[in-house]
Amino acid sequence: MIAHRMSKLDSSGIRKVFDLAQKMQNPVNLSIGQPDFDVPEEIKAEAVKAINSGTNKYTVTQGIPELRDALLKKLQKGRGVNAENIIITLGVSGALTLAFMVLIDPEDEVIIPDPAFVSYKHLTNFCGGKPVFADTYPDFKLTASRIQPHITKKTKILIINSPANPTGALINSKELKEIAELAKKYNIFIISDEIYHDYDYNQEFDSIGRYYEKTLILDGFSKSFAMTGWRMGYAAGPSNIIAEMIKLQQYTFVCAPSFAQYALSRSLGTDMNKYIISYKKKRDLIYEGLKDKYKVTKPGGAFYLFPQVPWGTDEEFVTAAIKKNLLIIPGSVFSERHTHFRISYAASEETIASGIEILNSIA
Repeated sequence: MIAHRMSKLDSSGIRKVFDLAQKMQNPVNLSIGQPDFDVPEEIKAEAVKAINSGTNKYTVTQGIPELRDALLKKLQKGRGVNAENIIITLGVSGALTLAFMVLIDPEDEVIIPDPAFVSYKHLTNFCGGKPVFADTYPDFKLTASRIQPHITKKTKILIINSPANPTGALINSKELKEIAELAKKYNIFIISDEIYHDYDYNQEFDSIGRYYEKTLILDGFSKSFAMTGWRMGYAAGPSNIIAEMIKLQQYTFVCAPSFAQYALSRSLGTDMNKYIISYKKKRDLIYEGLKDKYKVTKPGGAFYLFPQVPWGTDEEFVTAAIKKNLLIIPGSVFSERHTHFRISYAASEETIASGIEILNSIA
């Protein structure tokens, strides 16, 4: 009865953990990948104003012109990316879904860093493609030399996520240029997920879209403006691909939330620097608190840490943490290995301190 394609979506890796988590009372939660601050008041005020002024109906499928134009200018000015066209989507997840369905044919190979955000692998499988994993252990850097061995005649897409979930790793400009040259040589299309670009603690962020025109930039506001529930993202890149994504969105999601589009079009310049500074402090707090007992790479961005488990498998270690009332995620949710676990430090300093104490007690 159920379509065969659904068998390609596997949630078993995380299900056991959250079955255990249901029994937890007020857990020390270092698992949630969303900011712990609220949407800034000035943006909320613009959203209320938009609702009260009646902007509550469908917008054009691709998004309102004032937001799209402002984002294209922002990409050009801030990242040196001259995208031909842009579509406003239901978060980056919506952009990923549209892009994968538009681009992937059965048997197409998609190179994905290992570890990586869970959706890349599962959406590739869902669309009938073949995920090919480029191992980035132990420093989690995606480089041209790590990509090259996985390129075949069937390679169609390379996924880049910098700063990365679940590791916080950043790809620097030199590395991006080398990847761009490799992609150009083999005519590989690049999807660059840049949702965490604001969380850049060493001023190293760069976009591969600056160096390679066959790039689709995916980004949004769930992380930067803490509006995970507003579902606001976008995809910018070659006109022919954006046109197909607009066509598919017309028959699926229809359009992104109208009030949020209008609110964002008036709020793109909101200063979030104080939040970024506070997250750099949290990054340092969690890293310094664990580095003596855990093998851990200091992240350059995002708000995740990906330590190696000190004993057992990732599932066994995470189960022990849950029994101590600490909620973390086994690394195999994001990876083909069972050797690491993910911490999200998008939490209060008090919660982070409690997590450090528990983790050091079970190391």
